[in-house]
Amino acid sequence: MSSATIETFPNPRPGRAFQIAIDCPEFTSMCPKTGLPDFGTIRIRYVPDATCIELKALKYYLLEFRNKGTFYESATNQILDDLVAACAPTQMTVIGEFTPRGGITTTVTANYEKPTG
Repeated sequence: MSSATIETFPNPRPGRAFQIAIDCPEFTSMCPKTGLPDFGTIRIRYVPDATCIELKALKYYLLEFRNKGTFYESATNQILDDLVAACAPTQMTVIGEFTPRGGITTTVTANYEKPTG
């Protein structure tokens, strides 16, 4: 995936720490083993620095996973990496909550914290 497709806009309250919560309950990707669709919810929580994520662009970015064969762990970490590259937040957590398959549910949590110093 490419962070070039993720657009941002200036933080309307720079200097104030506030959290933005985004839930994407219609996330789909494809199982790399079976080629069958995987469904889940992607939850994004972040404290912006200079920029915020533009939601329409985020929606189109997430749609790119629909036909990509990827494991849950890889998708969740890739989303975190691409979002951090796009908006350089102070903190970010991406949680992938995937629907049951074969009686097993999976939740993947990936975290980022901007280095201090």
